[in-house]
Amino acid sequence: MKTNKSLVAACIVALGLISASGFAQSNFDETHPRRAEVNSRLRNQNARVDNKVADGKMSRGEATKIHNQDHAIRREERRDAAANGGHITKAEQVHINHQENRVSREIRNH
Repeated sequence: MKTNKSLVAACIVALGLISASGFAQSNFDETHPRRAEVNSRLRNQNARVDNKVADGKMSRGEATKIHNQDHAIRREERRDAAANGGHITKAEQVHINHQENRVSREIRNH
């Protein structure tokens, strides 16, 4: 009997995750050109940081700081998109690009 309850609970959780992911996809169009450009830059910057750590040019502490900055930018991008029906405005993109440029310079200077 305990196994059946566990199985039912797991199925409910799985269905909730599937429903939540479908909801997120319908409300957040990550393929919108401005969002795609922002997210591509964030992925690129994360890879650059990881490469610097692997090459010994950046400490893990410095990398963590920069990764945290990138995560904050990503959260901002998601909040902006949530407020605009899954898109970000041109002004929001410009603001986020300025933030990404600052982080990019930090990466380059290590």
